[in-house]
Amino acid sequence: MRGNRLSASVMTEPHYLDFAGTRLAYRYRDGASPTLVFLPGYASDMDGTKALAVDAFAEARGNAMLRFDYSGTGLSGGRFEDRTLGGWLDQSLAVIDALTDGPLILIGSSMGGWLALLIARQSPERVVGLVGIAAAPDFTAWGYSAEEKAALRADGRLEQPNPYGDAPQLTTLGFWRSGESLRLLDAPIPVDCPVRLVHGDADADVPVDIANRTVRQLRSADVQLTIIKGGEHRLSQGHEIAAILRVLAEIVETTE
Repeated sequence: MRGNRLSASVMTEPHYLDFAGTRLAYRYRDGASPTLVFLPGYASDMDGTKALAVDAFAEARGNAMLRFDYSGTGLSGGRFEDRTLGGWLDQSLAVIDALTDGPLILIGSSMGGWLALLIARQSPERVVGLVGIAAAPDFTAWGYSAEEKAALRADGRLEQPNPYGDAPQLTTLGFWRSGESLRLLDAPIPVDCPVRLVHGDADADVPVDIANRTVRQLRSADVQLTIIKGGEHRLSQGHEIAAILRVLAEIVETTE
């Protein structure tokens, strides 16, 4: 057992791990292997609808479960505008290494799906399965117009309307450059574990073609894509959550 792992079946309060001078908030549920690890999306946190649904799934099945907030988000310390994708990748690897042992199944939502692919590429000996929920690899490449990229370079930051909250959605030049350095879709992705992707065909933020490109580039021979008719980016409605948990159950059963 590593770090400050908790043995209580239900955590009502977050716990914290110090990483490079920043307090990172996490919730850990003890249980059987493989450990489920939830990776939130951009500017999201560990207490969203999908994260809680996966945590309830882990409790019901008796699997260990880890979810956490990247620095600058949720209950973790730090300023959001100082963060980069590479920094969040380093944090994710550190939290996983400190708080878990043995095989992992990664569940990544939106940007968390990009991080999950990067973690699986870097830790093939531990990652035995991956579920991407509206996964958004390489969104720094395809998610901004030429005018928006020019504004980022000129101003160092870009604020856009946020469909999920009142505050503008912020992208910094540092984050954008970091994302560009970690792109995956231009070459085969050296991930060999089973991968399940769930995507809505009405996703206005991550085109379904990104899911198809991810399927084509993954080296694994066990990759499946589930398309939800009418599904938007959040995939948080009851039937959408049920679809996500079905593919997660399949991954867990194949790795137990």
